[in-house]
Amino acid sequence: MTERTPSTPVVAGQPPSRLQQADTIARTLAGFTHRLQLAQVPEPVALRARHLMLDAIGCALAARRQPFAERFTSAVQALASSAVGAAGGATGRAVMGHDRRLPLRDAALLNGVLAHGLDYDDTHMAGIIHLTVSVLPTVLALGAQCGASGAEMLTAYIAGVECGARIASVTRGGLHAHGFHPTGVVGAMASALAAGRLLGLDEDGLVRAQGAALSMAGGSLQFIEDGAWTKRFHPGWAAQAAITAAMFAAHGIDAPAEAYEGRYGFYRLYMGEAQHAGIDLSLGTAGLSANGQASTWETENVAIKPFPVCHFIHASADAAIALRAAVGDPARIARVEVRVPAGVVPAVCEPQEGKRQPRTDYDAKFSLPYGVASGLLRGRLGLQELEPAAFTEPAALALMQRVHYVVDEASTFPRHYTGEVRVTLDDGRTLSHREPVNRGHAERPLSNAEVRDKFLANATLCFPAAHAAQVCDAVLTLDRAADAAALEALLARDPSLH
Repeated sequence: MTERTPSTPVVAGQPPSRLQQADTIARTLAGFTHRLQLAQVPEPVALRARHLMLDAIGCALAARRQPFAERFTSAVQALASSAVGAAGGATGRAVMGHDRRLPLRDAALLNGVLAHGLDYDDTHMAGIIHLTVSVLPTVLALGAQCGASGAEMLTAYIAGVECGARIASVTRGGLHAHGFHPTGVVGAMASALAAGRLLGLDEDGLVRAQGAALSMAGGSLQFIEDGAWTKRFHPGWAAQAAITAAMFAAHGIDAPAEAYEGRYGFYRLYMGEAQHAGIDLSLGTAGLSANGQASTWETENVAIKPFPVCHFIHASADAAIALRAAVGDPARIARVEVRVPAGVVPAVCEPQEGKRQPRTDYDAKFSLPYGVASGLLRGRLGLQELEPAAFTEPAALALMQRVHYVVDEASTFPRHYTGEVRVTLDDGRTLSHREPVNRGHAERPLSNAEVRDKFLANATLCFPAAHAAQVCDAVLTLDRAADAAALEALLARDPSLH
């Protein structure tokens, strides 16, 4: 790297007496992040990491002309233009699919919105979290700002994903139960570690970065109630918070040392004391050591989505698609029973009448009745099926009224996001199909070739095939790039200029 911070050199640690109080999780994750070397990462893991990055970039490029993307872009640009000394032109940081640049944190914010906005991005299953869409915008913006190489950017990304997956896995769905979106709250903690790595923080500095991020992490699930757009900015907000937290740490700003296990630390704060008593804190560092070594790699357990809807719906949608041919005429369906894990009910099943009448694309993305109805009616659930004409179609609305859920006591959730669909026809016959392991899961993954195909399909919605192929090659060879800014520059293209 040619630069560690935009202005001031990194400040070495805090008094030893305070830092020795750092909890086990914060200290171990800091040590792992500080000492991780790309050469020690198994090549299949590093290759999969590049494909995860590619998938998120494809989602961002596909979102380029969506109404939500245009409104968020306008809002963030207005914030940037109102800032004193706002960076523009070649001096700012790139936004994927745009030729105008923005100040560092604004670019990270908007890139997070674009990558997550279609809800087509990856999910770490055990943690129930979208990690790439906060970590990637962080390392994309900060890596270019710091003059990092492609390998350094990739290493920071892997560190963020590995740490974030473990932080989230401790909760076992408990954040959702308390109304918090893990992508926002855990994303800030994980991305702070990735940001600190690129800023060259030592182990003590990375402990402080986590402590600072604790006061910045947020994300409410209230959007589920009315299909609001707030979920879309959670990962971008986490990225901008992470950059701020890491920069504070780089300048020696004091922060809590017990970010996770403290009296008001992460798990008690976001889960409550009663639920905290039942968690296994050892999961927060499982398979990692402070010397930069890992015995297991959670990057391999990140699932890539085959459908642009909430991951909780995928297995049921696939089951419905599998039944479509046997059902024949959907008008003959008298009743549909969908067996789902108890943990997904609040997000995609309730309130039932609201889920049966989606008003917005985001309503539809979180509607189990719609995902199943689309599968039974059309045999597909893609971006086209998230258009208003599709989810307000009379046949779809009528079928959704006949979709009912029951809790599946045999589900292996959250290890798998299971789904089973049972269709009763008007002659009394019953047809059923079960998906015990959702497609895209680590035990049933999309291959790297399938991820590449998904990227090309997404990227070419707004951009020519030649540009998509160029981006694909740049991401998949990132570990050999001398300058991370080259990828950033390639992504800073507007579709209207092609």
